[in-house]
Amino acid sequence: MESIAVKWDRAYADSDPVNAQPCAVLAENSYLLPSQGLALDLACGLGGNACFLAAQGLVTEAWDCSGVALAKLKQYAGTKKLNVSVRQCFVGAECFVPSRFHVIVVSRFLDRSLCDAIIASLVPGGLLFYQTFTLTKVNEKGPSNRDFLLENTELLKLFAPLDVLYYRDNQRIGDASQGLRNEAQFIGLKQPKPLE
Repeated sequence: MESIAVKWDRAYADSDPVNAQPCAVLAENSYLLPSQGLALDLACGLGGNACFLAAQGLVTEAWDCSGVALAKLKQYAGTKKLNVSVRQCFVGAECFVPSRFHVIVVSRFLDRSLCDAIIASLVPGGLLFYQTFTLTKVNEKGPSNRDFLLENTELLKLFAPLDVLYYRDNQRIGDASQGLRNEAQFIGLKQPKPLE
């Protein structure tokens, strides 16, 4: 069985970062971003989120297991003069440092064991933008393995310590050919520490 890194290296072999786009929950709510700070694009792939964050003035780290994707992202960010640094790793809780990031973005990646580390890694007042696939589908888009699919309102439960700024999951309601389907979106705020 091929390793996860080899699988994703193969998936990104013929892809170009110029075509990588930020996830909708980030792009459509970018007015919430701070004017400066440190951001993380977790499981970044070709770095659509990372490049978007850096273009907004944030110093940005991009983590992924695919060396192929990261090499392409590093070269592309360099040509665009975007402040993006890459880190090749299999993301585990040990990768996170407490109170480090002002913004963390996760799109189309789900590892429930990382939720506490993600929350802890946000600075007080930090924001989490999260968008990934759900069990409730209207088509076959997204993974078939249930381990990588969200239950109904699961993001709200996984990140319950954060204040909910935004949540969306259209399920199968209404005209299923329109709107965001197969994915849930969440934006959470880590409460600033109270003044003493």
